[in-house]
Amino acid sequence: MDPVRNPFAPGAGSQPPELAGRDDIIGNANVALQRVLQGKSDQSQILLGLRGVGKTVLLNKIEAIAEEHGYLTSLLEAPEDRSLPALLYPMIQQTLRKLSLSETAKAAAYFGMRALRSFARTFKVEVGDFSIAVDPEPGVADSGNLEFDLPELFVRVGDAAKAAGRGWVLLIDELQYLKQPDLSALIVAMHKITQRNLPVLFFGAGLPQIASLSGDAKSYAERLFAYPRVGALTEEAAIAAVRNPITDEGEQISAEALSAIFIETRGYPYYLQEWGYQAWNLAEKSPIGPDIAKAASKSALRRLDEGFFKVRFDRLTPKERDYVRAMARLGSGPYKSSDVADLLGDAQQRFGPVRASVIKKGMIYSPAYGEIDFTVPLFSEYLQRQEAA
Repeated sequence: MDPVRNPFAPGAGSQPPELAGRDDIIGNANVALQRVLQGKSDQSQILLGLRGVGKTVLLNKIEAIAEEHGYLTSLLEAPEDRSLPALLYPMIQQTLRKLSLSETAKAAAYFGMRALRSFARTFKVEVGDFSIAVDPEPGVADSGNLEFDLPELFVRVGDAAKAAGRGWVLLIDELQYLKQPDLSALIVAMHKITQRNLPVLFFGAGLPQIASLSGDAKSYAERLFAYPRVGALTEEAAIAAVRNPITDEGEQISAEALSAIFIETRGYPYYLQEWGYQAWNLAEKSPIGPDIAKAASKSALRRLDEGFFKVRFDRLTPKERDYVRAMARLGSGPYKSSDVADLLGDAQQRFGPVRASVIKKGMIYSPAYGEIDFTVPLFSEYLQRQEAA
């Protein structure tokens, strides 16, 4: 069929043609956004899930909803090598500039700018083209302790937003890459916002360990945030995610083909997009049958092996590669850390640093004490294929 009309979009954060199975998450975010803008309290949210489940897509959707409600939004991805102050500075500067255009918020935005200038100077943020033409305000956001200064800065932004009759939404993807002091300061800042009942909400997304990391940082984080789990889709939702875009283009796919795609992808949204994309391109005409679904599986796995999986594996050191290969030899996860160490023929304690390093790189996580598993669904099967080759 015509590849130009292919409705599927396999890519990092690409908006799928059918956002199926996520109505509860989107609906709860929508309610929270409206409540906070009306002066009512509600929880900020941190989306938890493995790679390829659509967390980034959901953050983009929530940002769009927030903007429809009149919020100013700041969406960023946490890298592994930059501090939170450096990430936030240009976003907050841009937000305050927009708020300063409101006559009712000019004064509050000015005070916010002064606090931001103090904050940037204190934390030695490279301002570049984002310099602020105001004097810093002594004694505000300049103690050098991020847990003291970030809340003060957030309150100034919240005050300006409230004065303008607007709200501010901060969205951070890949939250697990924030350093522990930065995560703690972010939690404290949102706690202060909640106490002041200001129109500011935070939506984060990260790997499953973020829930425990947040709780370790500040015990009240468990009550401060909601933690929606973003997992594989149900069979009904997964079938809709593949079938509906095809029928919207005036074509058809058989029930047998849909069932085969669901079984192969296990309902993970990124893989559904990849399988749907390949099936469409391989089919000469509609309806797409089970033979095409089988061929699509081979094409999709080949493309994943050469890109999505390989890129992640190539980031690992030789010792780290040995560790994840040993995990895969044990079959499907989760795995006991002791079993991996036994397979490698050494004491579990010796592999602690290696395991910690692979966790830090976002390749594995600990779903329970003494257990580990891959953050990328179907990654163990990829390693098994590589070993068999």
